[in-house]
Amino acid sequence: MAELAVIVVVLSSAIAVGITGLAAAWAEKHIGSAAVGAMAEKEELFGKGLVLTVIPETIVIFGLTVALVLLFVVLPQVL
Repeated sequence: MAELAVIVVVLSSAIAVGITGLAAAWAEKHIGSAAVGAMAEKEELFGKGLVLTVIPETIVIFGLTVALVLLFVVLPQVL
């Protein structure tokens, strides 16, 4: 039974990082294309476009945090 719990925790941590990585990539694709279009019209929007392009990366940081909590807090309790 413990082996099944370990597998579930490890897969959950992998899914947390994988899904957030895909979500960030999808968001950056749309935000980046819109930012480039806006900067082509007004060069003053470079700073805002840069900030808006970086914001989706925080999603990956949250996913990594969840994965680390699963691996270093939950997994030792299961074992």
